[in-house]
Amino acid sequence: MTIRLTAVTPALGRTGPQVPVDGDVPLDARARQQARAARAVLPPADRSLCAPSRRCRETAEALGLRAATEPALRDLELGGWRGRSLDELAGAEPEALAAWTTDPTAAPHGGESVTDLCRRVAGWLDGLPDDTGRLLAVVDQSVARAAVVHALTAPPEAFWRIDVPPLTCVRLTGRSGRWNLRMG
Repeated sequence: MTIRLTAVTPALGRTGPQVPVDGDVPLDARARQQARAARAVLPPADRSLCAPSRRCRETAEALGLRAATEPALRDLELGGWRGRSLDELAGAEPEALAAWTTDPTAAPHGGESVTDLCRRVAGWLDGLPDDTGRLLAVVDQSVARAAVVHALTAPPEAFWRIDVPPLTCVRLTGRSGRWNLRMG
C-alpha cells in the first residue's frame, strides 16, 4: 500500500529580526485565522500528527485536527542558540552563523546539524509501515525541508535552497523506503 503523507507547515506567528531563531512563538489572532482558513485545502487523512513545537500544536488545533504529538518530527535542535535572535547571532557570532547556513555538517550552536536533521527525518519516513495510509502531519519548516531532501535523494546542501512558506502542504507518496514529491 502507498503511504500518502501531507506535511503542513505551521502558521506564522510574530516575525522580525528580534524573534528567536528557533521561532517557536505562539500564534497571534491573524495566524490562527489563516490556519482556520487553510482547513478547506487539507486532504483527507486516516491519522494526524504534529511536531512538539508550540506553533505546530497551535496550528494543528486551529486546523481542527486531533493530532498526536510525534517527537521524531521536532524542529532542528539549536543548542545554545535557542531563544536568541538572528540579529543577535549575526552580531555576536557571524562566522558561526555563516558556517551553519553554508555547511550542512556544521553545528556551531552545539545542537543538531542539518545533516543530522536530514538523517533523523529520513529515518522516520523510512520507518513508517507500508500500511500507514493517508497521514497528515503539522511540522516545522526545517522538517518539511529535510523530508523533501530525502524524497528527492538530494544532498543536504540543498536544504537551505528549499523555501517552504507558512501553511504549505508538502505532499509525499512512498512505499518500501522510496519517496516521491507530489506537486500540485
